[in-house]
Parts: sequence; C-alpha cells; structure tokens
Amino acid sequence: MKDIQIGLGLMLGRQELDVLLTQVREAEEAGFPSVWVPNIFGGDAMTLCALAGRETSHIEVGTAVVPSFSRHPLYMAQQALTTQVATRGRFVLGVGPSHRVVIEDMLGLSYAKPARHVREYVTIVKQLLETGKTSFSGETYRVNASLDTPCESPPPLLIGALGPMLRRVAGSLCDGTITWMTGPRALGGEVGPGVRSAAEAAGRPAPRIVAGIPICLTDDAAGARANAGERFAMYGQLPSYKAMLDLEGVSDPSEIAIAGDEKTLEAGIRRFADAGVTDFQAAIFPHGPSGRASVERTRAFLAELSRA
Repeated sequence: MKDIQIGLGLMLGRQELDVLLTQVREAEEAGFPSVWVPNIFGGDAMTLCALAGRETSHIEVGTAVVPSFSRHPLYMAQQALTTQVATRGRFVLGVGPSHRVVIEDMLGLSYAKPARHVREYVTIVKQLLETGKTSFSGETYRVNASLDTPCESPPPLLIGALGPMLRRVAGSLCDGTITWMTGPRALGGEVGPGVRSAAEAAGRPAPRIVAGIPICLTDDAAGARANAGERFAMYGQLPSYKAMLDLEGVSDPSEIAIAGDEKTLEAGIRRFADAGVTDFQAAIFPHGPSGRASVERTRAFLAELSRA
C-alpha cells in the first residue's frame, strides 16, 4: 500500500454509545485517519461525532450521511458548526437527500425535485458555515437568517452525488462527494470525473471522492459475498444505488463487496485508488462462525495497511 495515495478510514455501525466511542478511540490508536458515522435509524450522527471528537485528539470524524429533506438548512449548519467546535476542527459534514421511500413513505414529506432541493440546500448551508449568515430566495427555500456560533474554520461539506446534476453541485459548491455501494468503474468513469470537472470549472480545489464499501477478510470469499448479498440486499432495491450497480455492470450488492484474503483486499482497495478515490470507508461486515473475530481480523489488517 506504500504507493497508494488513499485515506483508509472506517465506517462505524449502529452500536451502543459507549461501544461506538470505544471504537473511535481504538481506530485513532490503530492509526486510521478517519471514521464515518451513518445517520440511519440509530443514534444521531452529528451528536455522535461531537462526542467522539471530545474523546480523541487527531482522528477525523464525519457523517455518512445526514438526510437533508428532514432538517432545515439553518439548523443543519448550526449543528455542524457546533460539532466542528466540539471536535476541535476535525469534523466533516456529509449530507444527502436520502430516498423517496424514507422521505415520503416514512416521514410524510415531499421528495420532489431532489437535485434542485440539494443545490439550494447546500448553497444556504455553505453560506451559513462560511459567513454565519444567508439571504437566499429560491424555488424551494427562502431563508434570511444568521448564526452566532464561534468557529475558527468551517467543516468540509460533502454530498452524496450519484446523479449527474448532483455531481455538478458536489464539485461547484461543495468539497466533494461521499458515496455508498458505488464501485470503482462507476467512480472512475462517471462520478469522480463529473465532480472534478465541475470543481475545476468553478475554480475550486480538487474535491474529495469518498467511497464506502462493505469489506471482509476471510478464507471463505464466496460465502462472505453471499452473506453480503443478503445483508445489504435492500441497497439493490433503492433506485439511486441500483443505478450505480447498473453503471458498475453488476446486479447485486454482493458484487460490490470486497471479500477474500489479504491480497484480495489490498487489490480491491487499490482499484478504488486507481479510480481516483481519495478516501476509502471500510464498512467491515462479519462472516463465519465467530463474526466478531472476523471483524477484528479485518480491522487489524486494514489498520496495518493504513499505517503503511
């Protein structure tokens, strides 16, 4: 891994608070540069990042990702700035529109025109993060507000940018993209180039391309991939992720997962680095009679690669 320029971080699962904080401390001690906290139906990701930042000294902590439709941009920015202060400048705000089944069917909100929503949303959030105020009037949002949250520097803002319009937003307005269940072919051929070209056209710095992928070090690669297919089956049914699987030329999340021996894992991560990914989120999943042992084995190997 010495010749691979990629940040090798960990995606944390839904755990009890004390367990999660222990995992963040252990990740820092093991040499991982970053940890990423999902915001699904467990704890609030930004709250967890703020607490984790108080328990550590140098590891980066980020959200992967906080849904935008369910939180007003003023309060998204307010909590992000507070979290940035709590982590002493080590927070990364990952935001995404989520999915129609969540926003409409579960929350009872409108999921109309998600690309327009995200563009207006991050415009407001960026203004609040960078200047503490906004006066914005768009088709979806009309916000005239300010924040008084002392913060030395705003946190980087990444968005889930799987579609072409959101890739332009990620590059032109944000600091990059954060993805899940998206393979190296899609990232290298469509997602990354789209985000980078938008950033270049806007005169912005080179963007971060963060990829979250299931991974397992195992002697039973076929069994682990079958396990991944069952464990992550729902992502093959959500339209945005299904589109990424199609772009990758695969039909099932099991074909995105990296599973096998040490050489297989290293080669898999190398493919993402070669595709232009700047940060790899390792979503370790258990397999075999002792799932915990397989997770610990995978984490130890990835820590070794990260230190290399």
